[in-house]
Amino acid sequence: MTSPERISIELTNRCSKACSFCYNGSAPEGSLSWGEAELVDFVQDCAASGIKAVSFGGGEPLQYPGLFSVLQKLKGRLFRSLTTNGLLLEENLAQLKLAAPEKVHVSIHFPHDRKEVERVAMQVRTLADAGIKSGVNLLVARSWLEEARWAAQYLFAQGIGNERIVYLPMRMSDTPAPEELAKVAGSRNFQSMTCLSACGISERFCSIAADKSAAWCSYTTARRVLPELSHNGLRRALAGLPLIFCGAD
Repeated sequence: MTSPERISIELTNRCSKACSFCYNGSAPEGSLSWGEAELVDFVQDCAASGIKAVSFGGGEPLQYPGLFSVLQKLKGRLFRSLTTNGLLLEENLAQLKLAAPEKVHVSIHFPHDRKEVERVAMQVRTLADAGIKSGVNLLVARSWLEEARWAAQYLFAQGIGNERIVYLPMRMSDTPAPEELAKVAGSRNFQSMTCLSACGISERFCSIAADKSAAWCSYTTARRVLPELSHNGLRRALAGLPLIFCGAD
């Protein structure tokens, strides 16, 4: 089995937003399962074994107490990015600037909420002004297509184009067709998930949950706990692991 080039790590399943459709059931009372030292050691071992990029998510990564220390210790080892809901961004901006991740994406979960869309657009501009490469993850549900189209147009008007927006189709249910997502994106080139057109394993990427289980994507129920927190443990967890489709047949 070839080794993934990119890994996504859920630092916690704690998140104050508690969206009802969250694929991992994150909530305000969620747990913090990664210790800072073991997390740094694990990612450094992965980097030494060829992993080129790590993305930190959750839950909400800004609710993980050791985030900035982890980012600092991994600086220069591999590409570091994180995805945040942005609710704690302003109070953490100074520390985030010092940690200098290579990229930060802020999520729009509710494109029908004008205040959320405006807030995220402002935060993405603020990050860029602070010298941090930034973008937007725009969640698109079939029942929100018009609202998502409006949100995309608003982002365009703020100077945030498709090169900085990732269009994420709602999973599990209410999933838009690829053609519907393309219309939301203005019928121009856009970024989305590799599984947009069909479910399948991408051996370049894997996901590691807050409970330290590995999977070929964040949404599948086919997961296996890492037998050890190392690159070798990751490879062993992924070996022969299937991918179970997250949507309706």
